[in-house]
Amino acid sequence: MQIDPLAPLSIGKRDFASRLLVGTGKYKDFNETGAAIEASGADIVTVAIRRSNIGQDPSEPNLLDVIPPERYTILPNTAGCYTAEDAVRTCRLARELLDGHNLVKLEVLGDEQTLYPDVTATLKAAEELVNDQFDVMVYTSDDPILAKRLEELGCVAVMPLAAPIGSGLGIQNKYNLLNIIENASVPIIVDAGVGTASDATVAMELGCDGVLMNTAIAQANDPVLMASAMKKGIEAGREAYLAGRMPRRRYASASSPIDGTFF
Repeated sequence: MQIDPLAPLSIGKRDFASRLLVGTGKYKDFNETGAAIEASGADIVTVAIRRSNIGQDPSEPNLLDVIPPERYTILPNTAGCYTAEDAVRTCRLARELLDGHNLVKLEVLGDEQTLYPDVTATLKAAEELVNDQFDVMVYTSDDPILAKRLEELGCVAVMPLAAPIGSGLGIQNKYNLLNIIENASVPIIVDAGVGTASDATVAMELGCDGVLMNTAIAQANDPVLMASAMKKGIEAGREAYLAGRMPRRRYASASSPIDGTFF
């Protein structure tokens, strides 16, 4: 059976052409933000509701002017929340600001230095949001048991970290990610840890459905060029995963067959 590498990323009831999801923080200005996001080809753009103006303050520049909702799917996130209560409240605020939009990215942090998730609070917030009719994409640790539990609660996508947020360390936990992927029936999207295009490619070659990133693009020397590189890295990794890599061998294997040689 032929597999279509251009098949959309399906999250809940929504389909997206791009498997690269991007953030909006850490850019030098809104012009750079808009240019980099356009170069990335992303359909989904995540916005930290507690740190970004998307209409809360009419006197300040509005981020939605450079990422218009008619062009992009805005994914409100709960960055900066350290309790389940704060995360749920932030999602409800986002729903009001975005006229009933119910697709959100949940993250409940447990530590200010590592930004590692508080998994107990994450489970609590996820359950409450799902019961409140939100479509929850959830940032979590690389624990396969926890990932499955979040799926069973009704989250529409599970987003395990590959390394700490903003670290740029690349994929540090490929075996845990593989375990999560192999047991999932919702999209698995790497969230956090990517540093360059080859990291994104590795994530996709493992079988991840997508990758979300911010710092790797925003803090590159040339964010617009890096966004373009990330787009290509995601596409290459997806195609390689679908193609199926050759077996690993301990010894050499001739590229041209020896049988049937003329002399």
